[in-house]
Amino acid sequence: MKFFNGVVCAFLLFSNLAVADGATERVPVLSHVAHPHTYYWRELYMPQLTSGPSSAAWYPEGNAVVYSMQGSLWLQRLGEETAYQLTAGPGYDYQPDWSPDGRYIIFTRQHNDALNLHLFDVQENKVIQLTDEKAVYAEPRWSPDGKRIVFASTRDSGYLGLYVAKLDEGKLGKARALVAGNVSKRDRYYYSQEDHAVNPSWSPDGKEIYYLSNPEVAWGTGDIWAVNVDKPKKKRRVLVEETSWSAHPELAHDGKRLLYSSYDRRQWHQLWLTTPEGLSPLPLTFGDFDLQNARWSPDDKELLFVSNETGNLTLWRYQVVGGAKEQVKAKKKIYRNQMRDISLSLQDENGKSLYGRVMVLGADGRHYGPNDARMHADDYIDIKRADHESHYFHCYGTCTLTVPAGELSIMAANGFDRKMADLKVEPCENNIVLTLPSSSLPEKYGKFVSADMHVHINYGGKYKQTLETFAREAKAEDVDVIYNLLVNKEQRIPDISMFKTGSDTIEGVTIYQAQEYHTSYWGHLSFLHLDDHLVTPDFSSYRHTALASPYPSNAVVAGLAHEQGAVTGYVHPFDNIPDPSAEGRLSHSLPVDVVNGKTDFLEIVSFANHQETAAVWYKFLNLGYRLTAGAGTDAMTNYASLRGPVGLNRAYLQADATDPVSLKESIRKGHGFVTNGPLVGLLAKADSKTTPVGPGHEFSFSEQGGSLAVEVSLRSPVPVERLELVQNGKVIHRVDLGGDPYKADMTLDVAVTESGWLLLRAVNEKSHPMIQDLYTYATTNPIWLTVENKPQSAPDDARYLLAWIGKIKEHLATRGEDFNADWEKDVILKDIKSAKKALEEKMNAAP
Repeated sequence: MKFFNGVVCAFLLFSNLAVADGATERVPVLSHVAHPHTYYWRELYMPQLTSGPSSAAWYPEGNAVVYSMQGSLWLQRLGEETAYQLTAGPGYDYQPDWSPDGRYIIFTRQHNDALNLHLFDVQENKVIQLTDEKAVYAEPRWSPDGKRIVFASTRDSGYLGLYVAKLDEGKLGKARALVAGNVSKRDRYYYSQEDHAVNPSWSPDGKEIYYLSNPEVAWGTGDIWAVNVDKPKKKRRVLVEETSWSAHPELAHDGKRLLYSSYDRRQWHQLWLTTPEGLSPLPLTFGDFDLQNARWSPDDKELLFVSNETGNLTLWRYQVVGGAKEQVKAKKKIYRNQMRDISLSLQDENGKSLYGRVMVLGADGRHYGPNDARMHADDYIDIKRADHESHYFHCYGTCTLTVPAGELSIMAANGFDRKMADLKVEPCENNIVLTLPSSSLPEKYGKFVSADMHVHINYGGKYKQTLETFAREAKAEDVDVIYNLLVNKEQRIPDISMFKTGSDTIEGVTIYQAQEYHTSYWGHLSFLHLDDHLVTPDFSSYRHTALASPYPSNAVVAGLAHEQGAVTGYVHPFDNIPDPSAEGRLSHSLPVDVVNGKTDFLEIVSFANHQETAAVWYKFLNLGYRLTAGAGTDAMTNYASLRGPVGLNRAYLQADATDPVSLKESIRKGHGFVTNGPLVGLLAKADSKTTPVGPGHEFSFSEQGGSLAVEVSLRSPVPVERLELVQNGKVIHRVDLGGDPYKADMTLDVAVTESGWLLLRAVNEKSHPMIQDLYTYATTNPIWLTVENKPQSAPDDARYLLAWIGKIKEHLATRGEDFNADWEKDVILKDIKSAKKALEEKMNAAP
């Protein structure tokens, strides 16, 4: 094999732009995969670009390993510190497995929004493509005799199944379905009705495949199974176990010990051993971190595994007897192509060092980051910029990268109060300095703290976060307040040990431990500032389990949270406006709980469609319910592929970050705005003698009504198409921002003739490479308007909500067998009746 390492110094083409102008055209990553809830299977199953090793395989003689790292395959001899890059794109290479004769390494390559099988010919030092489809081909494994491979694929139906094919002299034969296409009768929520089958490995005699699958499993990724390769109808369940896509069962060469990864009775994955029959599993390793992708050495004396104990991913050799371990670390890298080292620094307009988020795209079309960075991926593809999703990292002042020769595309940001940088550079000097100048709202709009109200610091992802490592990422996004919502991931609550009623302030970021209550029947809830304990069991209405009952409803648990002084709200509400006239289930209990006073806020900017959710929000505002706007990213921050980054969706609150009382008051009263980029300011006053006030405040008028002098402002790090002033659900003033889409200041007169509300919103129907959301959006909370003897009237909205509540009651009637006792159902029906009565009164009171 021939390798070389070169450094080329070229001229500098540098343009530190004040803003990044281009809108994106975004499509979901791997949209051809049919499994629902992509944010789970993409992270928990699919390989991802990471700076550390993500999977590995032994050389057949046991004296070397091949592993995937930084999107390439690397060869390293044991006992040596030099790693040799075998592949360098196009795309990103993962999940290597070495043929028994040592001639080939099979792997999967992510390129052009698909994962396809490839071979690396060790003798010829070249890559051979085996499949070329718009599908996923993953986890390839050689048979013990080297004549066949097994792999997981979505090739036939879009769902993951197992396939076997002959592979001879670099040529792939016709694939045969081994475990694929079965549809379970038991209804599911987070998983498709069609089963999946993943994590395949061969028995030493080549007769069976061990794998993970979920036939008739209602919740979770399923159990460990074995299937006869030549008689695929002959299957057996080996072990009932929930491992969150990550069991990776592998039988030792002696055929007596089945190795797998599990979080059984814990919060983190560790290694376990059982028999081929699944008898009496015993833990092999222990720790509050994950060990995954484990492989037996050829002599069964050692294991290779990937660990996130350090926070990032590292590769280790482990002695099965004795427990001694040694890191496989590349202290020197020999690259296939010419590379160069660059230093990248971030600063403000005064030259002060900044933390920030950075994307670096090389001339080879691949993304790069520092060797020790946690790489993160967008969940959509910006097809105007690349043929795959963007990958980014956080830079803490200055960072060093090894990148290919040629032009680089670099983007950087530090929150929403600063302009972004977008540049193309080919440096002859190794130092690149990016300036991110301030661009905040005028001071007259008040002082704000930014808060991401919906974060999951650890949630089963590839990395491990501590409060300290997480706080640095939040600071890089310029977020002041974080609410870490503790919640179950199947049978565990990963951050349960973090719960406390106080807060931690680290790196200037104040972190509160809060809770997301999981019931996909009633809708997910957020409890902020619980003053004593978590509300357990943290979920309800999990059908086909002991917690199948729809009781407790959200009204019940929200009441328990209110008793602890908490602020409650509904999170990631709607992708589309609910239609009560449509067929199918509509059980989301938002209207019941808002009307009955159980809900304080609604996430308007969130992991949902912001404008569709706002349209529902307006109906409550029109009926006089002072439901305020919240914002939260729902970022699983230890994911390599996530909806994010942290702070993508945030609220700007007029509060003290370290004072829970002021934060709760600001959320409940709506003193601020919510956004995924634009900063929007709204002030109003009734006469020249009074001080203008903003969202959350109220103006009272006599029966004759009056007018308001309104000031509005926009400052945005990304382009905004239009700025709209909305009164009682109707746009009363619109400004198209063609001239300057980043800044606007206006003064308007608004007539007030009836009670209601007034708010400001900013919209761009397209997103931006650094705003990884559906589109760009911001809205203030309302300013409340009260006109004597002219109450708000919205009979159509009341009828809509009544129809919605009718739909809830209708479906609840089908759940009778799930209740544990009649009184449980009676409590829920009482709440429904109360909400229905209140809405009927509003509808009948309309003039």
